[in-house]
Amino acid sequence: MEQSHVSALQLKHAGLERRIADEMSRPLPDLEALQLLKKQKLRIKDEIKLP
Repeated sequence: MEQSHVSALQLKHAGLERRIADEMSRPLPDLEALQLLKKQKLRIKDEIKLP
């Protein structure tokens, strides 16, 4: 996989981590939104690990 593609995926992954942290810091986090963000983050993580 191209290094630039991996770098782009890593940036997306980091952005999702920030969005998850922001949502969790709210007094009443949107659990549905959190679930969606976590699924997206996992998909990107899996894509980064592909050979």
